[in-house]
Amino acid sequence: MSETTALRAQYDRLLAGGLKLDLTRGKPSPEQLDLSNALLALPGESDYRDAAGTDLRNYGGTDGLPELRAIFGELLGIPVAQLLALGNASLTIMHDVIVHALLHGVAGGTPWREADVAFLCPVPGYDRHFSICEALGIRMIPVPFVDGRLDLEAIRAMVASDETIRGMWCVPMFSNPTGVSYSREEVETLVSMPAAASDFRLFWDNAYAVHVLGEEFPEVYDVLGLAAAAGHADRPFVFASTSKITYPGAGVAFFGASADNVEWYRGHSFAQSIGPDKLNQLRHVRLLRSADGVRAHMQRHRAIVAPRFRAVLEILERRLSGVATWSEPEGGYFISLEVPEGTAARAVALAGQAGVAITPAGATFPYRSDPRDSNIRLAPTFPSLADLTAAIEALSTCVLLAAEEKSSAS
Repeated sequence: MSETTALRAQYDRLLAGGLKLDLTRGKPSPEQLDLSNALLALPGESDYRDAAGTDLRNYGGTDGLPELRAIFGELLGIPVAQLLALGNASLTIMHDVIVHALLHGVAGGTPWREADVAFLCPVPGYDRHFSICEALGIRMIPVPFVDGRLDLEAIRAMVASDETIRGMWCVPMFSNPTGVSYSREEVETLVSMPAAASDFRLFWDNAYAVHVLGEEFPEVYDVLGLAAAAGHADRPFVFASTSKITYPGAGVAFFGASADNVEWYRGHSFAQSIGPDKLNQLRHVRLLRSADGVRAHMQRHRAIVAPRFRAVLEILERRLSGVATWSEPEGGYFISLEVPEGTAARAVALAGQAGVAITPAGATFPYRSDPRDSNIRLAPTFPSLADLTAAIEALSTCVLLAAEEKSSAS
């Protein structure tokens, strides 16, 4: 029996198996959500005042609860005065910051809408970042990682020579989907490198700062302090949220920046809101209590999530060694799978036909266009361990079949 025939027989058994499995999004599992169920009874019928005695049921407090900002300021390495606690979604803040920049310009700058605007996009990267740019008409320039590191030489050259480059997407810790964390050298380079555009900004999405798969929490580099020391205090816009710490649908998002940038954001956002959901912020203070409380909470997440990642990596090693390569992250929510060039879309389509939904091939690239057609993002967290292993086994068969089809056709 030929290799193609054997793989086709395996695939036919998948088709007959009636699978209905979903690996498309990096969502917390029900067991992870259960860790925060105490939020549903907080803050309590008579517990609606903050530490200063302010009644949080009313308007006001546009900067967010100082107690919560103190907890996450410690975790993110940002002074409380430079960190705002806002609504439930950091993507909303990112979108609003870019809209404010397009309409009004960033602090000290002119409106971006008056000229061509481009963003650097390390790839593979986060599809939602790319969706914001595409929706707002911002041109995206892909910059591939090189051996798991930022291509600093290419980034420096482009930013220094092209004044249309006004921003760069950065996921500095456990990047989506590669799991890469920036080194101190990379952070220092990004905040200090010359830029042709005087209003160049780093969109620093620290979504996974505390989402570890091991027992140790890595250092969070003081990007604001490093930028200030380099003479570019206004360069980073920092974003984060509790979305995968507590409830994605009912969390708290944060915006951190230089004092001038914070004042700039306040000046343009005052027309949008008279205050965030401060009672929800109080719930989070009561549940999490401190930065160490957040770390302890995330270790409970790790106990649920880490076995799923180990299971995926074991299957990939057993089934795809020598055929594909993959990341082995120390944190975050994803594994980046690199299959033979020209086969990712076919493998994902085969999996879909067999009842296994995978994030579309190309989704981790601007305009959903992976020039090598080789990257597949795996999201191990949401399915049960049994469903996850079945899905990765099935996907492995599809990867092998797609590779064999391509090889046979060449």
